[in-house]
Amino acid sequence: MVNTKAQSKNRVKRKLSLRTSAVTMAFACWTVMFSGSAQADSPAVRNCTWCHGSSAEGYTPAPRLAGQRPGYLQQQIVDFKAHTRDNPASTQYMWGAAAYLDPRTAYDLAAYFAALPPIPAADGRADLVALGESIYQRGMPEENIVACVACHGPNAQGVGAIPRLGGLAYTYLKRRMKEWAIGYHATARHPMPSVARKLSSAQIDALASYLSFVR
Repeated sequence: MVNTKAQSKNRVKRKLSLRTSAVTMAFACWTVMFSGSAQADSPAVRNCTWCHGSSAEGYTPAPRLAGQRPGYLQQQIVDFKAHTRDNPASTQYMWGAAAYLDPRTAYDLAAYFAALPPIPAADGRADLVALGESIYQRGMPEENIVACVACHGPNAQGVGAIPRLGGLAYTYLKRRMKEWAIGYHATARHPMPSVARKLSSAQIDALASYLSFVR
C-alpha cells in the first residue's frame, strides 16, 4: 500500500513537471517568435497584420499603422504592457498581444510599420471637412482649445512620440477622442485629455472627418 501511494505521488509529480515544462517552453517559443528584425513574412509582423491588415491599413477597430511615428508605436506597446492604455479595445486585444514583446521587438515592429506608405482612409463626412480643418489649423481660442497643428504638425504627420493623425480612419479617430474625453489613458501626457473634454460631439466629428482625408 505504501509503495502504491509513493508511486502515485511520483506519477503526479512527473505530470506536474511535464506541464510546467510545457508552459515554460510555450513562453520561450512565444519570445523567440517575436524576436529579431521585423520583416513582412516574420511571425511578429504576421501576428499584427491579422487585425491591422497586410498593408497596415487597419480593420475596425484596429487602427492604421502604416506611416505612423515609430516613437509613438514603441510607446504604445509600452503602455499596452503596463496596462496604462486602458480603453476597451486595448484591454481586449492589445494587452495580451503586447505582453511578451521585448524592447528590441517593439523597436523593430515600430520601424517596420513606420516605413510603410500611408494611404488615407478618406472615410469621413465631406461636409464637415472645412470645420475640421479650421479647428485643426487654428484651434478655437474663444473656447481655449489649442490648434492641433501645434503638436501634430501642419500635415498631421506627428513628431517623435506624438502620433500621426493624417489619414487615420474616421471611426477610429472619433472613438479615440471620445475615449480621451471620458478619462481613458489618464496617465498620458498633457494636453490631450483636457483638449478632448472641451470638444463637442459635432467638433469631434468634424476633426475626425477632416483628418481622415489628410495625406
